[in-house]
Amino acid sequence: MTVEIICVGTEILLGNIVNTNAAYLAEKCAGLGLSCYFQSVVGDNEERLTQVLTCAVERSDIVILSGGLGPTEDDLTKEVAAKVCGRKLAVDERSMERIAEYFAARDIKPTENNWKQAMMPEGAIILDNNNGTAPGVIIETEGAKVILLPGPPNELLPMFEESVAPYLDKLTPGIISSQTVKICGVSESQVETTVKDMIDQQTNPTIATYAKTGEVHIRVTAAADNEKQANKLIKPVVKELKARFGEDVYTTDVDVTLEKAVADLLVANKLSVTCAESCTGGMLSARLINVPGVSDVYKAGFVTYSNKSKKKLLGVKKATLDKHGAVSAHTAEEMAKGAALAVKADVAVAITGIAGPDGGSKEKPVGLVYIACAVKGKVTVKKYHFKGNRNKIREGATSAALILMRKCMLEYFSKVTFGKK
Repeated sequence: MTVEIICVGTEILLGNIVNTNAAYLAEKCAGLGLSCYFQSVVGDNEERLTQVLTCAVERSDIVILSGGLGPTEDDLTKEVAAKVCGRKLAVDERSMERIAEYFAARDIKPTENNWKQAMMPEGAIILDNNNGTAPGVIIETEGAKVILLPGPPNELLPMFEESVAPYLDKLTPGIISSQTVKICGVSESQVETTVKDMIDQQTNPTIATYAKTGEVHIRVTAAADNEKQANKLIKPVVKELKARFGEDVYTTDVDVTLEKAVADLLVANKLSVTCAESCTGGMLSARLINVPGVSDVYKAGFVTYSNKSKKKLLGVKKATLDKHGAVSAHTAEEMAKGAALAVKADVAVAITGIAGPDGGSKEKPVGLVYIACAVKGKVTVKKYHFKGNRNKIREGATSAALILMRKCMLEYFSKVTFGKK
């Protein structure tokens, strides 16, 4: 079955709010085995909303609308839906009672327009709103089922979970399940080349690649009658992807971020860590500190933006700065060594570069970044050229630092293990 999502609100079109409802609804519907081919955003305009909804009910089995169920004149979703579905609006006594109870419990006198929310399309299924005043609505027609949900996420999410998901579950014979394989340090083009034969031959499950900053995620999706069957289809594909990409796969858990994977390595191996940052200005430390439990290993962070601070706090030599400059492999290495020594950390990462938009030259252009990682005294330095604006360069450098940290630690662990053998 196909589902179409329509989000209503001029504020979404203007960019005043982020449309999180569409992402939530799409993910939930996919999990219920529904195929979503179209999503739309339309303003609070009767004519345009009518056009969009009329088209949707003609091509989709289920249409879910969010927003436009409020008490004001520009809340038109219910009225338009009733017109498109050929239904009249009538007072729903239960909705009247619930709205009255909502305001009475808060000792607020409702205004006349609040009762507009109790006007419902005849023959519709009414969905209780336990977090607001606008009830949800399901209109069942011969062609499509039209579901109306309130716009505020704190009302939409619980209403979907409590009422809509069980309703949709009865309509769909199977489920769609996914697992994500996260890869770091490999470009999207390289990933696609490596799995091209799998993509060309795919039926069920299917695989799709998604590029992130410094990462590529591969989502493996299977359609099946139940979760157990879907997992049985997904498992061999994930196993093959892990075999092809090896240590570049840092997780198969959709909730694990790159920084969590790195932090988990540090914590599991009881390695203390410190960061010395110049152009990233603490961005690397912030991502690591965002991981719960990292306080067990994170010692300190240095933001040494000036040459003076690099010398004073990290012990970078004046001769190094004079000869090679602040943005150089030599400086990055001394920053990492100095940070590790300053706080007696097992792992130290240093970042120095030119984030722009000014400060670049022919020899050292904007986007040039050096990252050094020291693990138990062994230092690795890598040179990078990032593209984009100032923030994109800083984000790219931060992700690259996490990837380098992970790689250096894995190399250290393999040598230690080999030595024991």
